[in-house]
Amino acid sequence: MLTLIKNGTLVTEEKSQIADLLFENDKIIRIADDISPDRNMKVIDASGLYVLPGGVDVHVHLDLPMFGTVSSDDHYTGTKAAAFGGTTTVIDFVSQDSDDLVKNVRTLKDKAAGKAAVDYSFHANITHLSDAVEKDIPLLVKEGITSIKVFTAYNNRLRLQDGEIFKVMRIARDNGILTMLHAENGDVIEIMVNEAIAAKHLSPEWHAKTRPSWGAVESVMRASAISAMADAPLYIVHMNAGGEVDMLEYAQKHGLQIYGETCPQYLFFTEEDLAKPDGAKWICSPPMRTQIDQDRLWHGLKNGIVQTIATDHCPFFYDGTKPINYEGSPVAIPGKELGKGDFTKIPNGLPGVGDRMPILWTEMVASGKFTASEFVKLTCSNPAKIFGMYPQKGTLQAGSDADLVLWDPKKTLQYGVAVSHQRTDYNLYEGWKLQGFPISVFSRGELIVDQGIWLGKPGRGKFIPRKTFNTDCLG
Repeated sequence: MLTLIKNGTLVTEEKSQIADLLFENDKIIRIADDISPDRNMKVIDASGLYVLPGGVDVHVHLDLPMFGTVSSDDHYTGTKAAAFGGTTTVIDFVSQDSDDLVKNVRTLKDKAAGKAAVDYSFHANITHLSDAVEKDIPLLVKEGITSIKVFTAYNNRLRLQDGEIFKVMRIARDNGILTMLHAENGDVIEIMVNEAIAAKHLSPEWHAKTRPSWGAVESVMRASAISAMADAPLYIVHMNAGGEVDMLEYAQKHGLQIYGETCPQYLFFTEEDLAKPDGAKWICSPPMRTQIDQDRLWHGLKNGIVQTIATDHCPFFYDGTKPINYEGSPVAIPGKELGKGDFTKIPNGLPGVGDRMPILWTEMVASGKFTASEFVKLTCSNPAKIFGMYPQKGTLQAGSDADLVLWDPKKTLQYGVAVSHQRTDYNLYEGWKLQGFPISVFSRGELIVDQGIWLGKPGRGKFIPRKTFNTDCLG
């Protein structure tokens, strides 16, 4: 099946141009100034629209158990929400449920295969190190997984010690695997949380107060030093503090191959939101910071210090005792009400996979602060390049997957939970006025969202095996 998109403004990480795009089945086959249609082609007139590559969100948590419940989006509902927001590829995380890393991966592959509505891949968490795990890390590459994640927080649960992180990074380096880092100081957090509990400081804002930003800052610098000593690349997830950007810039100026990711919640909200009556909605780890931190994060994005914007999508119901309607059926999943009166029991996580592209377009491109190409670089191409999916994903080229978003820059709407399609009962951006929105979304050439109508289905998404890490991935 040949489909011709005519007269649209095609946007890549390099430029915007009015051109035609021809795709056949699941691949883009030609881009040119003027492609003449013939009777064998379906023709779509994209006059006045942007044609973007499908978004790539490299940080989501779907169907994740936590605090006696589970994140409310599974691999179907979460990928459906992604598609409505213009994202056509996501990367989830494999928990280290055993020291058999390959078994863990295959279990999650089987779980996601029948549900995912867009394409997906996985990172592997390394939260316990043993001889068996060290031997298994290289085997991840044959499973199509070329990134692993380590933690400097969550003592006695997820955290590795510095020497273990050093060992993991060297193994990863030797096998073309990129190490990712959750940067907080687990020791300080543990002490401060215990002190808050003893003092009966249990309201949501204490979640932020017990996770000081200096812990994130020193963890980024410490991990950068470990990266240097291991001679291994490093990717810092969900950067939230301005000081983290300072440390990242310092490391990059000293020749270290270290990349940074931030998320929309850290660009638009602060710790003051946790002090609201419904502050539990904003609880995630790491927490929001201050306006000063936001300003530095924006500066880091504009100046190329921070390379990607992901979401850390991990939604929970605000009140899981009250069902919502999802695809015609009532759904209620225990959520943040589990921690009513005690912030330490509130599930950590927020919805965001469907919000990222529309919210950022309004705040970045419609505002004139960023170009459309800069937007695509941060949300599509850089993530695909760093994580071994480019140019299959994240760009518009002959040979790339036909993951395409027809974006109407003039469309205005009031955003919120009814628009986002995430399977939860609230939205962080409720009532925000947006300018610019995806109206049609293609995943590998298949139209799955059209004018707000869902045409996709569970299980149509494919697992994307990724290439090994390329030290020159960003050129």
